[in-house]
Amino acid sequence: MTHPAIRPHCVAVITGAAAGIGFAIACRLAQAGMKIVLFDKDQQALDTASSMLMERTAQDNILTVTGDVTSTASLQALFDHACEFGEVSVVINNAAIIQGAGPWQTSTQWRTVMETNFWSVLHIQQLFVPHLLAQNTPAAIVNLGSKEGITTPPGNAAYSVSKAAIKVLTEQLQHELRQHPAQRVSAHLLIPGYTFTPMNFPGMTSTTVKPPAPWTAAQVAECLVEGMNKGDFYIFCEDNEVSWQLDQRRIQWSADDMILNRPALSRWHPDYQAAFKTFIS
Repeated sequence: MTHPAIRPHCVAVITGAAAGIGFAIACRLAQAGMKIVLFDKDQQALDTASSMLMERTAQDNILTVTGDVTSTASLQALFDHACEFGEVSVVINNAAIIQGAGPWQTSTQWRTVMETNFWSVLHIQQLFVPHLLAQNTPAAIVNLGSKEGITTPPGNAAYSVSKAAIKVLTEQLQHELRQHPAQRVSAHLLIPGYTFTPMNFPGMTSTTVKPPAPWTAAQVAECLVEGMNKGDFYIFCEDNEVSWQLDQRRIQWSADDMILNRPALSRWHPDYQAAFKTFIS
């Protein structure tokens, strides 16, 4: 069964759509007959992505909008153009940055990450959710989470905090949508594994050879559609090194830190290394 929001001639809006997972999702939804709105701040990459997508679908099914997710004006323009393009039924909040910032580093670094990874998603929800509910037809919002927002490994606090916030925001969104009488709009949290994208491989080109460990972005896009079709809220993606079973054990260990009153992030605490290795084995 196909998720009712994924239907021909309706509009899918995708941020950060010029490359990586965003572009892969655009290709997959275009394959399902949807009209695609590609939103990105990189004009050259956006033009390239649009040209590549037009090789797979009709030209009048593609709309590009150039803008920055941290700009209120850009997001309003995205909303206006998308609604003019047709009936919006899928919104994919994919744009994000992985720029590092530690627990006491400058506010400027933190604000950059949070504006891109969290506040932009909230703003897009504020624009699109009332519109989707008013349409009273099947629709879905997908927010891109991260395993780092669940197990919160040390080393990039700002990114982990931003993705933890996305997890909670999307959970709250789905709960509120479930209370709506029609229950026609759903929310989903896509949680990629290690993926072969420009975020993880800066400077990669079309000729860069993919290492064995990561999944392709196309595999993540397929996982998303399969998860939505099953009605999943948490859509976990594996990769070629980490199975879903291992992810489950890591998540369980993190949750048990509170229940068992262990030190924060005990998975990386020297006194708990042996116990963790035994647990995941």
